[in-house]
Amino acid sequence: MKNAKRIIALVLTAVLCLSLFAACGNGGGANSKPLVVSSAHFESKFSPFFAASHEDMNIVSMTAATVLGLDRVGAPVLKGIEGETRSYNGTDYTYKGTSDVEITENADGTVTYDITMRDDLKFSDGEPATIDDVIFSMYVLCDPTYDGSSTLYSQPIKGMEEYRSGMESRINLILAAGPDKYEANDYYTEEQYNAFWEAFDKAGLAFVGGIRQYLLDAGYNTEEDSVKTWAANWGYDLAEDATEADFFKTIVDTYGYDVTDDGINYEKGNVGILDALAEELGDSWADYQVGIQTGNSADKIEGIEKTGDYSMRVTSTEIAANLIYQLAIEISPLHYYGDKDAYDYDNNQFGFPKGDLSSVRAKTTSPLGAGPYIFKEFTNGVVYLEANKNYYKGEPKTKYLQFKETQDDDKVPGIESGTFDISDPSYSKDVVKQIEDYNGGGITGDVITTKLYDFLGYGYIALNSKNVSVNGKIDSDASKNLRKAIATVIAAYRDEAIDSYYGETASVINYPISSTSWAAPQVTDDGYTVAYSVDVNGNPIYTAQMTAEQRYEAALQASLAFFEAAGYTVKDGKLVSAPKGAKLEYTVNIGADGTGDHPSFLLLKTASDALKTIGFTLTVNDIAQASDLYASYQSGVAEIWCAAWGATSDPDMYQIYHSKGSTNYYGIYDDELDQLILDARKSSDQTYRKGLYKAAMEIVMDWAVEIPIYQRSEVYTVSTQRVKVDTLTPDMTPYWSWMNEVETIEMA
Repeated sequence: MKNAKRIIALVLTAVLCLSLFAACGNGGGANSKPLVVSSAHFESKFSPFFAASHEDMNIVSMTAATVLGLDRVGAPVLKGIEGETRSYNGTDYTYKGTSDVEITENADGTVTYDITMRDDLKFSDGEPATIDDVIFSMYVLCDPTYDGSSTLYSQPIKGMEEYRSGMESRINLILAAGPDKYEANDYYTEEQYNAFWEAFDKAGLAFVGGIRQYLLDAGYNTEEDSVKTWAANWGYDLAEDATEADFFKTIVDTYGYDVTDDGINYEKGNVGILDALAEELGDSWADYQVGIQTGNSADKIEGIEKTGDYSMRVTSTEIAANLIYQLAIEISPLHYYGDKDAYDYDNNQFGFPKGDLSSVRAKTTSPLGAGPYIFKEFTNGVVYLEANKNYYKGEPKTKYLQFKETQDDDKVPGIESGTFDISDPSYSKDVVKQIEDYNGGGITGDVITTKLYDFLGYGYIALNSKNVSVNGKIDSDASKNLRKAIATVIAAYRDEAIDSYYGETASVINYPISSTSWAAPQVTDDGYTVAYSVDVNGNPIYTAQMTAEQRYEAALQASLAFFEAAGYTVKDGKLVSAPKGAKLEYTVNIGADGTGDHPSFLLLKTASDALKTIGFTLTVNDIAQASDLYASYQSGVAEIWCAAWGATSDPDMYQIYHSKGSTNYYGIYDDELDQLILDARKSSDQTYRKGLYKAAMEIVMDWAVEIPIYQRSEVYTVSTQRVKVDTLTPDMTPYWSWMNEVETIEMA
């Protein structure tokens, strides 16, 4: 539930619908027709610095231009001014942007990123954009009091630590002190301290109220339930007479007074803890956000240097492969978000007083930038945008753009009824049928055009190396063979199960990485292998001529050989005993709502039936509450489980597969794997990194702790009647949607 989309139902009357079109200008003509796009709920943080939700970030992307962009596979475009041509799906595409970036790895271990901006970039208000706007933007993101979603400040930029040390926001100082007792200090008064903790408790009630509302919006009937009942849907076991205050106290006991997304805010429903605090503290909230000098602090970041009116250099103290992605920041106007009189680069003044982002925060709901559209207003659940005539790629051909809040169930009917021109429903067989019904057959037709692209993530089945091992030796050949015995049979049934659940909207994958990533092995690559398709001797299990039934039987016999190699006793083609520390029965947890509704449920049942014929029991445990599934594997209790990973533009494997990774739920500890992951972090050469990741993934597969299952599709549905579909950008991906070339879209 915590990772699902938030949906808020908003009922729009016919009068409002008419007014939306009337507000878009007079006259007919294609140019005056608005392009109306469906959206989930907005938090109205449309700031390039503080937007956090996907919906708010969409508005930022329409109103801002970035230092650099990504191509269709998520790789940075380093020559944006003249453009770079790259092939995707056999077609060459040219990617242009605002800047060029040259990366140099130096002999002393430092890395320099030389950024050169185009000199004709303008903001939507007509003001020219220069490198000073980029430097200002960087200093906002690196300020000691910055609390947005960017983590540029965590990169090894030279002088960053010295600049951010010696200063802390008042709120963090009070949180660090705790609520128990005020002690006199120079950072905050007793009145401020007491007012904060009183507001904190009240904000906690709003915070857990947001969880309840989130559950209601998601279809859980919690309105009349006790706190104990609906808190259980969020993974918390409370007393029968628990109150909302008790619920919040339990959350605080879990995370302490950490109000970040890794702390209390990890449990966020519809209301964030900081938003609730801001509401409670009102006008005094700004006093708590200001930075307080607590020690010595540098007055500039040494590794951020201006080298010209349109150029700068960023220096890192070491190679950090993902730093280039952090440099894809929005170029935000100093004259709007900051104070030009407070900017003097030579005297270490960067557009605002260090530790005071009040001028930036004041513009959070009203963005201004150099993007294709100008923000006009947000009212009644609709964001109104107008074409930016100063856009560097050319003024958009559709003058008016609107993003309108709606429920997911209304996204496809809304295309047919004329409420929306583009929407993004959650793709499923039911949605496919709905589209086909409107079109009179086919997912693209006279009413709706469907644009599919891969989901930024993938589904998998995992095996805990400790819980599925022989004699407790997780890295032994015997333990790996045990896990391969199970994985080989499960993998054999992937095609049938995924086709049954998703049809053509998903495909089976063979490596533990989303196929959306530039690092994902391709079928045409040397050494590409279907997952768990070789036997205990390393020979292919299958031949091209085999029928499905022959493949299943071949997998079963290969599994039997793996079991035997793991130390199991085999007699007459069946397992009769297990080696020390291993078993003849294991359990796989799957979150299929208790009804079998999961893409991997069928393959687990069929694999279980097959394994039973050789004397092995694979018990499929269908867990109704998602929180219980998460707890089972995050706590290290689960033996085998089904889940899905999200992906990012950088394929860094540290968090999941390194022995010290924070989400290494598999319990994989391999020195060679650790070194490959670290080596890949220390290079900016994409080809070299791809080879390292391929080798790393092969180690993961050799440990047999993960079975890659499927890559599913997501979808944009577009009105065939109201949008000139051929003006939409082709070959959409998670990194490249219709929004990347919104300026080319024309209304019919």
